[in-house]
Amino acid sequence: MTPKRILVPLKGRAQDEAVLSVIAPAAAAVGATLRLLHVAPVPQNLYSERGRVVMYADQEMGRLEALWSTYLAGVSATLHDVATECVVRFGRPADEIVAEAKAWGAELIAMTTPRSRRFGWLRLRRLTEVVSRKASIPVLGYKIT
Repeated sequence: MTPKRILVPLKGRAQDEAVLSVIAPAAAAVGATLRLLHVAPVPQNLYSERGRVVMYADQEMGRLEALWSTYLAGVSATLHDVATECVVRFGRPADEIVAEAKAWGAELIAMTTPRSRRFGWLRLRRLTEVVSRKASIPVLGYKIT
């Protein structure tokens, strides 16, 4: 069975978009829809040095949602002949990726898995592994070199 709903989590870096070079042509060929997802941390209230609230968490959430929606729309605009949707969620990345896949009815999660040469990259590799353990659907981990 060919997946028609493919969830693609993106963190906002060019390396993360590498999976699109593989998944977009395949999606276009079978008429699948790509849902581009960004998961941002839940913001907290921002306080001044005097302890006054400078920005409330919901204001920051609105700002971040607008920022990441613009980024996802830009990526979507580069995917010609592919149906795309964009969504921003807040929370822990692995949990939100799996929750979005389930809520949307995704049939595949496609995400970039970098090589783990440096400690920071190891964390992303673990994210892919955690998502694949938690998800009830296949996870494509596209390894960038």
